[in-house]
Amino acid sequence: MNTHDEVIIIGGGAIGLASALALVEAGRSVRVLEASTVGSGSSHGNCGTLTPSHAAPLAAPGTVRKALGWMLTPDAPFYVKPRLDPALWRWFAHFAARCNERDWLETMRHKGALLQHSRALFPQWITHYGLDCEFAESGVDYVFRTEQGFEHDRAELQHLHAIGIATEVIDGADYERGEPAVKPGVFAAIRFPGDARLRPDRYVAELARVLRERGGVIEEQCEARGIVVERGGVRVDTVHGARDARDVVLAAGAWSPRLARSAGLSRLPIQPGKGYSITYDRPTLVPRRPVVLRERSVCVTAWDSGYRLGSTMEFAGYDSRLNRRRLGALERGAAEYLHEPVGPAKREEWFGWRPLTYDDLPIIGRVPGHRHVWAAAGHGMMGIGMSTGTAELLADMICERDPAMDPAPYRAGRFL
Repeated sequence: MNTHDEVIIIGGGAIGLASALALVEAGRSVRVLEASTVGSGSSHGNCGTLTPSHAAPLAAPGTVRKALGWMLTPDAPFYVKPRLDPALWRWFAHFAARCNERDWLETMRHKGALLQHSRALFPQWITHYGLDCEFAESGVDYVFRTEQGFEHDRAELQHLHAIGIATEVIDGADYERGEPAVKPGVFAAIRFPGDARLRPDRYVAELARVLRERGGVIEEQCEARGIVVERGGVRVDTVHGARDARDVVLAAGAWSPRLARSAGLSRLPIQPGKGYSITYDRPTLVPRRPVVLRERSVCVTAWDSGYRLGSTMEFAGYDSRLNRRRLGALERGAAEYLHEPVGPAKREEWFGWRPLTYDDLPIIGRVPGHRHVWAAAGHGMMGIGMSTGTAELLADMICERDPAMDPAPYRAGRFL
C-alpha cells in the first residue's frame, strides 16, 4: 500500500497524538505511524503530573558531582551505568558544561514557559474534546523529611516565583495534620497549587479516540524504518510499505535520533533516560494530591482507578530489562514517608525511555536544511505536561500561522 497525506507523524505517544489532533483541527490530513500500540512508550507509565513546578532543568549547579557520586549506587535516583558509549559521554560533556547558574536560569525560563502554556491549555482541551482521563487541578506537594533537603529546594523558590510559578511553604507539623497519609517526621512541604494531574494512559487513549473521530488515521504495528527526503515531500519506509507526505514529524521520543540518521539529517542529541513505575490498586489511605517524596525522588499519584509510584533516571542505553533494584527503591522510598506505601494488588511494573536533550528543552520545529522534516521530540520527563503546548506550537509553524509563543528556544538548529 502506498498512501499520500499532508502530514505523517512518526510516534503514537502523547506528543505525536496531540500534534496530530492540532493539525487535523487546522484542516490538515494526518497519518500517525506507531511501531507498537498508541501510548505504549514513555507516555504510558509515568505519574501523570502536569507540573510547571518542574521548570528547573536537570543540568543544574552541582548535578555532575552528585551523578559521579551515585555511579556506584545502582538504585540511586540519578544513575549512569558505567560503559563505553562515545555518544553518551559526548552528551554528558555538553550536559556538564551547562551545569552553571546562568544556563540553568535561562533554561528554567524557557522550560517554564512551555510548561505553563501547556498547563493553561489542558482545561480547554479536556472540555473541548471531552477527554475522560481523570484530570484534576489538584496541585502537587513536595514533601521533605530533612532540613537539608528542604533548604536546597527552598533556595529555588525565588527563581520559580520570578517566572510566575506560585508556591506555598507548609510547616511539617501543619502538613501532617492536613495530610493523614504521611508518617510522622515531615520537616516541611512545598505546595505548588498551579500543578495538576491526569491518568496518562487514559489521556493518550482519549487523544487517539478523538483523532480518529475527527478524520485522523492511526496505523499501529507500523514501524518506520527510514525516511527519504524527496523533491516537494518525504517518503517514509515502513514494515508495511511506503507512506508519502508533504511533511513528516519525528515524534518518536527516544527513537527519533535513529530515524533522523536514516535520512542523513542533523544529529538530534537525545539520550534515553530510563524511568520506572509500579501501578497498584488504590490503597485505603492515599495522599490527597500527588506528592514528590523529595529525598528519595519518588512521585506518588492516586487516581480513582489506581495508584502509582514512579520516577528515577537511569542512563543505561536501550537496555530493555526491568531493574528490580530500582523498582524496589520506589517501594522503599514510599515506605519511609507513607502509612500505606503500596496498594493491595500490584497491576503493572513498567519502564520507559525518556527522551533527554542535554539542555533539558525539547526540540520543536523544522529540522535544519530540510523544509519538509520537523521534530517534536526530546521532552524528557515532561512529555505529557508539554503535549498541548507542543502540539499548538508545531501546528502553528507547519500551518505558517503566527505562533502562540516564541519557538526560538526549542529550535533544532540550536545544536549546530
